[in-house]
Amino acid sequence: MVSKLHCMVIVGTRPEAIKMAPVVRALREYEHQVRTQLVLTGQHGELVDEVLRLFHLEPEFDLDLMRHSQTLSQFTARALEALTDLFARERPDLILVQGDTTTVFAASLAAFYQRIKVGHVEAGLRTHDKGNPFPEEINRRLTGVVADLHFAPTQEARLNLLREQIPGSQIFVTGNPVIDALQMTREHARTVARKQFTCLDNGLRTVLVTAHRRENHGEPLARICRAVARLTEQYLDVQVIWPVHPNPHVFETVHRLLADKPSIHLVSPMGYCAFVGVMEMSTLILTDSGGVQEEAPALGRPVLVMRETTERPEGVNSGTVKLIGTAEADILQEAALLLTDAEAYERLANAVCPYGDGKAANRIVTAIRRHWGLQVDSAPLGAALTRLVASA
Repeated sequence: MVSKLHCMVIVGTRPEAIKMAPVVRALREYEHQVRTQLVLTGQHGELVDEVLRLFHLEPEFDLDLMRHSQTLSQFTARALEALTDLFARERPDLILVQGDTTTVFAASLAAFYQRIKVGHVEAGLRTHDKGNPFPEEINRRLTGVVADLHFAPTQEARLNLLREQIPGSQIFVTGNPVIDALQMTREHARTVARKQFTCLDNGLRTVLVTAHRRENHGEPLARICRAVARLTEQYLDVQVIWPVHPNPHVFETVHRLLADKPSIHLVSPMGYCAFVGVMEMSTLILTDSGGVQEEAPALGRPVLVMRETTERPEGVNSGTVKLIGTAEADILQEAALLLTDAEAYERLANAVCPYGDGKAANRIVTAIRRHWGLQVDSAPLGAALTRLVASA
C-alpha cells in the first residue's frame, strides 16, 4: 500500500495517444491519490501533439527520440536507454503502456530492468502469427510477459492471457478506451470533417481507405490501390478519401497508382477529430488498421479489413467486420457487395460493437487504485472527461 501512487503513462504513436488520453484524464481526477506524469517518446511526433491538444493534455516529458529513416532496432535501443534513465531518475511506482508498438515494448523492458511495475492497456490481443502484424504481435506478446497488470478490452483477450498462464487476479476486463475517446469527440467531429473536406457534402457515397501495415508494403499495397481504382470506375456515385501515411513505401506507391484518379482524394493524415467525422460520414471503410476495426463498429460503419489475420476477432465474430485479405478481386467483390446489396450492408452496419461502452478509462483507474489499496468510492468522473472538444 502507498499513500500516493506515482504513475507514468508512456505514449509513442497517435493511436496510443488517442487510447491513453481518456486514461490520463481519468487518473488526474484523483490527484490526491495519484501523481500522474505523461511521457512521450516522439515515435509519431506532431501526430501525437495534435491528439494531446484535442484532449487538453500536456506531457511532463518529451524524449523526442525519432530520427529520419531510423530502423526498428535503432529506435528500440534509443528508447530503451532513454526510458531506463528516466525511470531510474523519477522512480515511478507504475508505468502504463498501451497496445503493441515499439514504444510499448521498450518502455516495459526498461521498467522491468528498474523493478517498476507495468500496467498494459489493451492487453491480450493475439493473431498467433509472430510475423503478422510485424512487429506488433511480438511487441504485445513480450509486453504481456513483463506486465504486472493486464487491462484486457474483451473476454476473448482475457482468455488469451489465461492460456499464456497469466494469473486471473492480474487481468481486468475493462473495454477499450478508444470507445471512450470516440464518445468524447463524436459530437464535434462531423463539423470538423465537413469544414476540412467539402467533398463530403457533394452527394456521392464516400469510401474511406487507410493502408499502411508493413506486411502490405509492395505488391499487396499495389493490389489494394488497383482495387480501389476499379471500384470508383465501376461505381460513378462513389468517391474515395484516403489519408496517405507518410512512410515512403506507402506514399510513393499510392500516389504513383492513384494520384490521377478524379474520384479519389489522396489527403494528408487527418487530425483525430476530423478522422472520426469522416468515418461517421462514410458509407464503407476499407482498412488494414487495428484501431479502425474498433472505432468504426461503434459508429455503425461496415469495415472490410485488408489483412490476412486480425488480432481483433471480436469484430469479425460479431459480424461488423469482415476479413478479406489483399487480393484485388476479393477487395473489389466484397466492397461491391456492400455498395449494391442493402441487406448485406445492414447486417454489418447494425451489428453490436464488442469493444466497450465508453467507460474503460474509469474501470482501468479503479482497478489501479484498488490494487494499490487506495480508497475507491462510487463518485462519477468529472464532467471534463465527457466534454472536451466544443472549442477545438
